[in-house]
Amino acid sequence: MRDLYRVVSNDEEQYSIWPHDRLLPPGWQAHESSGTKEECLRHIAEVWTDMRPLSLRAGHGR
Repeated sequence: MRDLYRVVSNDEEQYSIWPHDRLLPPGWQAHESSGTKEECLRHIAEVWTDMRPLSLRAGHGR
């Protein structure tokens, strides 16, 4: 049996993966993308092109 994960992000639009069968920690939201660890990491590499937190991208972190 393969371990399944889901793609999650926080309010700063930082991405991570989380085991599919565990409750999310506070402040994190699940995305529709899920699969193996490698599949989830590949998806994150495609969508998370600017790794700065949202507050820095918006100019609030200066």
